[in-house]
Amino acid sequence: MVKYFHQHHEEAENCVHPFPTRIFDKFLRIEMKSREHKVITYNPRERIYMVRSPIRVSGIGNNVYTLRLNNNSCSCGKWQMYTLPCSHVLVVCRENGSRTDTYVPEIYSRMYRRTYQSNFHPVLSENFWRDVPFNLTFYPPNMKKERGRKQGKRFKGEMDYSGFSPKMC
Repeated sequence: MVKYFHQHHEEAENCVHPFPTRIFDKFLRIEMKSREHKVITYNPRERIYMVRSPIRVSGIGNNVYTLRLNNNSCSCGKWQMYTLPCSHVLVVCRENGSRTDTYVPEIYSRMYRRTYQSNFHPVLSENFWRDVPFNLTFYPPNMKKERGRKQGKRFKGEMDYSGFSPKMC
């Protein structure tokens, strides 16, 4: 645990990118993918765009995705799922000349650095703990297994009530 914290502390301290290395690498891969897309301006006042993906050799592609920058949503669903902008967001930002890092949540930038900026102090052995003025009592759970089959819970139907007689044909 200490080793893990130390590695992330060093990465946060020495990071030259706006994001952690792993996130920055993923961001670069998404950026490369976005260069193949074409933007169709749909409604720039409400910041709604349509983006067309290229046709691949396998015949897959040529899909149209609706991007809503005001709602941080794309019809591909990746932006909502991963909270990192998808390739459709990056191509629209490149077309508009806006900054792409404004759509990256703080958890991948400032929050990450703040999480690992302090030092990690491991907990010492119980011999060094101070005594507390109260008594902690822990009762073990009842692990005794009851005999027999467990009674199931079921909903009663009309056959369970008295006065029911099956009809004969």
